[in-house]
Amino acid sequence: MSVIACTDFLVRKLAHHESRLAVRELPERSQGEVLLKVDCFAFTANNITYIVFGDRLAYWQFFPSADSAWGRVPVWGFAEVLESKHAEISVGERLYGYLPMSTHLVIAPGRVSEGLVTDAAPHRLPLPSIYNTYNRVLRDPGYHPAHEAEQALLRPLFVTSFLIADFLADNDDFGAKAVLLSSASSKTALGVAHQLKARGAVQVIGLTSPGNVGFVERTTCYDRVLAYGDLASLPPEQQTVLVDFAGNGQLLHDVHHHFTDALRYSCLVGGTHWDQRAEPQALPGATPTFFFAPKQAKKRGMDWGPGGLERRVTAAWQPFLASVSRWLQVTECQGGEEISKVYRETLGGKSAPELGYLLRF
Repeated sequence: MSVIACTDFLVRKLAHHESRLAVRELPERSQGEVLLKVDCFAFTANNITYIVFGDRLAYWQFFPSADSAWGRVPVWGFAEVLESKHAEISVGERLYGYLPMSTHLVIAPGRVSEGLVTDAAPHRLPLPSIYNTYNRVLRDPGYHPAHEAEQALLRPLFVTSFLIADFLADNDDFGAKAVLLSSASSKTALGVAHQLKARGAVQVIGLTSPGNVGFVERTTCYDRVLAYGDLASLPPEQQTVLVDFAGNGQLLHDVHHHFTDALRYSCLVGGTHWDQRAEPQALPGATPTFFFAPKQAKKRGMDWGPGGLERRVTAAWQPFLASVSRWLQVTECQGGEEISKVYRETLGGKSAPELGYLLRF
């Protein structure tokens, strides 16, 4: 069997500005294993969240690196089966799911169904199953060949968006009349806003930087859009839920002190302003609480039964996909140097909100 050389994009776990490319030889595959060739993957601010919370939420554990000081960044994208030692999976099949920023990935399929393949590699078994499942794209009702870029860029974020919006609905919006979303231009925030606005039970308000106000308004996902400096224009007595994608400690402080007891729930999701984040401290109003998507997914799996969550996400995904043509601009980049450049730009918050990067080695 020919030797397979795998290229990994690695990030130093305790110094996110340090990254490098590394080449290694893959050991021969064992019986039952499948070798995937990574075709393309998306890179967004969501991946920065994976890095920032890599240790706390175990994101580094999905694709371990030989050097524990460096991490293989998780991404979402498409891969093709290059070699298969599994009777139910054929060479050439195309899969969609959670991948490393690498040219190759070896999986050990456990449960294999008509539409899904689950990686049962020992190190992944304790990790949330939502990240270990790969869609067999030709059997995926949410897959459109002409929209692979949009799927790679937005569908995994939309699953999180759906679960956040569903969590709020599941809790009757905590009695609030408005939901305030920080980092409103982020793609996950846009997905949440789209879902909330479609439900129509609360006013959906976006907070963003002054330069992004126009863009966020053009998406039509929000009822109202404000620059961060205009927070004080919101009525402090209005019963409100905060969904914080920014991770900016000062902003969290300002929102809590503006609404005080009228802040009914404070949901911490991402870290788009990762370099300004701070650990939640004693603040007026609701206690800041981290949202963990797999927990809500597990609850809905029990509530709705087998396939219930997937069917609902697919049904919600179709109208969101139809709406993104108003604002999404897909930019494709190829090669290690280009991947490194996109990583630095996204880490530094320099990417325009309408851009979506689809990357290839």
